[in-house]
Amino acid sequence: MDYHHHKQDQITPAGPPENPLTGFVRRQGLIVLDGGLATALEALGHDLNDPLWSAKVLLEEPSAIGDLHQSYLNAGADCITTATYQASLPGFIDRGMSEGQGCELMRLAVRLAAEARNRFWAEQQNRTGRLFPLVAAGIGPYGAYLADGSEYRGDYDISDSELYDFHRPRWLVLAAGEADLLACETIPSGHETAVLLQLLAETPDRWAWLSFSCRDAAHLCDGTPLRDVVQACHAVPNIAAVGINCTAPGLVTALITEARSATDKMIIVYPNLGERYDGVTKMWGKGPSTDHWLDSAGEWARNGAVGVGGCCRIGPRVIGELRQRLLG
Repeated sequence: MDYHHHKQDQITPAGPPENPLTGFVRRQGLIVLDGGLATALEALGHDLNDPLWSAKVLLEEPSAIGDLHQSYLNAGADCITTATYQASLPGFIDRGMSEGQGCELMRLAVRLAAEARNRFWAEQQNRTGRLFPLVAAGIGPYGAYLADGSEYRGDYDISDSELYDFHRPRWLVLAAGEADLLACETIPSGHETAVLLQLLAETPDRWAWLSFSCRDAAHLCDGTPLRDVVQACHAVPNIAAVGINCTAPGLVTALITEARSATDKMIIVYPNLGERYDGVTKMWGKGPSTDHWLDSAGEWARNGAVGVGGCCRIGPRVIGELRQRLLG
């Protein structure tokens, strides 16, 4: 039975409707994700040297975020991710806002993405060879709130219950919103994985992907084996996909193989350009060329990634070239 058409007939649905990624994979072979939000905003001249990072623009110039979502859709992204990676209630409260104001900003972020998607789809020419794009609500790790680069280490001095208390308010706001799924990103530790899976279990009608930041070809940044967290995700019915993001592109093919050994769920990858980020100076070192990154993306798709996009330093132009190479 089609859940969307018969929802009113089901008093107690058995779970969420179909995985929102499934239609893309079935109809076009893969799904093209967007690229980095914050670094693309910086490229447009926004100063994000701030603990709120891209959420700073959410406060100051939200239309710029909507415009960037539109740019990614125009370039060829099938899924755009909201500007909530760095948004958290503690972060907003630190800025002097109330909890209610912080929640409303998160809702605004989802609304900006949904409105950009709807504007894009309202143009008839955008429907040629395209499917109705998805909106993923971005959920960053605790380390993103710390703004000290610890999302690339995962060495938090915090208990699991404190992690749960940190994530839960944002999770509930985003899970109640109009995004198609939740995108848990740059997860650096096994402990944080367990907390996010607990929250997902508490919202069984929502889909989410979990995407990890890795220090080598087999381990998360804190040293947890990727295979272990992927196995944990495999047991959860409303995990839409497992992924790798904000990780050096040279590690991705091996990480896909490692993940595939532990699950038959969809695998998505959206690594950074390959530059090294200094969490203290907030600067990126020199890395590979975008051509090298694009060449690698074809390899990721051939090796089993059904969702491909970019993270830091990958902007709309590269996503446009990515779609052309992968889908023609």
